[in-house]
Amino acid sequence: MVDFEKRLKEIDEVIEKGPFKADWTSLTKWRTPQWFEDVKFGIFIHWGVFSVPAFANEWYSRSMYCQGTREFEHHVKTYGPQKDFGYKDFIPMFKAEHFNASEWMDLFKRSGAKYVVPVAEHHDGFQMYESEMSHWNAKEMGPKRDVIGELKKAADEQGIVFATSSHRAEHYWFMGPGREFESDVNDSVKYGDLYWPSVKEQPEHWDVHSPVASSKEFLDDWLLRCCEIIDKYKPALLYFDWWIIHESYKEHLKKLMAYYYDRAAEWGREVAIIYKHDPVPFGSAVPDVERGKFGSTQPYHWQTDTAIAYNSWCYIDGLDYKNADEIIAYLVDVVSKNGNLLLNIGPKSDGTIPDEDKKILLEIGKWLETNGEAIYGTKPWKIAAEGPTKEEEGKFSDVKGKAYTAEDFRFTCGNGAVYAISLNYPENGELLVKALGNHDFNSLGFQGIVKRVSVLGHGEVPYEYGNDGLKVHGPKIGTTKPVVIKVETD
Repeated sequence: MVDFEKRLKEIDEVIEKGPFKADWTSLTKWRTPQWFEDVKFGIFIHWGVFSVPAFANEWYSRSMYCQGTREFEHHVKTYGPQKDFGYKDFIPMFKAEHFNASEWMDLFKRSGAKYVVPVAEHHDGFQMYESEMSHWNAKEMGPKRDVIGELKKAADEQGIVFATSSHRAEHYWFMGPGREFESDVNDSVKYGDLYWPSVKEQPEHWDVHSPVASSKEFLDDWLLRCCEIIDKYKPALLYFDWWIIHESYKEHLKKLMAYYYDRAAEWGREVAIIYKHDPVPFGSAVPDVERGKFGSTQPYHWQTDTAIAYNSWCYIDGLDYKNADEIIAYLVDVVSKNGNLLLNIGPKSDGTIPDEDKKILLEIGKWLETNGEAIYGTKPWKIAAEGPTKEEEGKFSDVKGKAYTAEDFRFTCGNGAVYAISLNYPENGELLVKALGNHDFNSLGFQGIVKRVSVLGHGEVPYEYGNDGLKVHGPKIGTTKPVVIKVETD
C-alpha cells in the first residue's frame, strides 16, 4: 500500500517545480482549454456496485442504512438485515460479465459525443480502477478488471477525449447512518477500508460551514486518491461533485489543482477541473450546473451535467427516460449560451447499456450527423435566443421537456455563418427569424448582408430579407426535432 508521507512529499516536489503553485493567485492564471470549448457534447457514466440492487438511485449505498426510508425497507425485505447482508455483499454480484469498453465507445462515437467522463469513485467508496490506496477496487474485487483503464484505452482508440470524476469527498459521512444501528458498517476490522470513516455526524443542510469537517487523515487520503487517478490515467478533465466546497478542503484542493495543472504542463496538454457551486475562485476551473442551465449567454465557458433519465443517474428498474427530441433541444439551448452538455447514462451491472439508452443516443447521433456544424466548434452569437418560451434557470431545473413554438430559435455562429435553430419547426416550413432582419443602422441588431440561406440536410432555400425579419421558405420536413437554418453572410 501507499507510503502516505513519501507520496505527499512527491506531490509537493511536483508543485515546487511546476508553473502552478498551490495558491489562488497562481491557479487563477489557468485558461479554459480550446478543445473543451469546441467539443460541446460528452457522455457521463454512473456505473458501479450500486448498479446491482438497481433500486431508487445511485445513493442506495447510503439510503439502505437510513432507517425509515423505502430503500431501507426494500433492502431488509429483499436481502435481509444489514448486519447479515450489507453493501459490501453486493460486490461479488457486480460481475460486469458483458462489459466491453470498445463497444461502449463505438456507441458513444455514434452518438456524436466528443468526450467521456466515467465515475472513477462514487460516494460509496468503491474504486472502479486499479489502486494502491485500497483493496476495495474493481481490479481486485467484483469484475476483477481495471474498468477506468479499459475505458481510457478504448476512448483513445476511438479518438474520444478521456476524462473522469471523483466523488470521494462525500464518502466521509456517506455511510454514517450505518453507525446508528446493528449493521456491517460498524465492523471496522473487516470492512473499515471500505466503510471508513462513516462519521455519525451528518451535514444537516449541506452547509459549507458544517461542523462535519473532514479529518486530515481523510483529506490526505482524498488527495492521494485523486493524484493516483491523474498519474495512472492522465484525464483531460477531472470532475468533482459538490462536497469539495466545504472549508476543510481548501488547502488540499489547492494542492490537488496545482498538481494536476503542473502534471498536465509536463504532458504538454490542456486540462480542466470541473466543479459545482463555488469551491474555488472563479477563473481557476470550469463551473458546472447540475441538472440545470443558465437563462442567457455567459461570457465564460461552462458545462451542465444531466442524466438521460429524470429519476436516477445509475441504472434502476423503472427509469423515467427523457426522449431524444428534448435532449437535443437541451443541447442546442446550452450551446447557444456558451456551454457544454455532459449527458449521463447508467449501464446495468452486467456491463450492458440498456436498449432505451442506446436508442436515444443513436437518435442524437443521427441528428448531429446532419446538424453538427451548428454545434461543434461554434461560438455564441450576439443573442442566444428568440421566442416566447422562457427557459428555467438554475440547478435541478431540468423538469419535463419544454413545449416550444415555431417562434422559438436558438443561435450559434461559425464557419462564416449564423445558425438559427428552430426548436419547433412548422409543418409548412415557413419561418420568420426576427433577429436576422434588416435592422436600422443605429440599432444593435443584425446589419449584415445575407448571401445564402439553407436548411441543413435539405439544401438552399428561398428567403426574403426585410425590416421585420428573415423570412425563410423551408421544405416540409415533418420532424419533431430541431431544424437548423444556416444563414451565410458576406
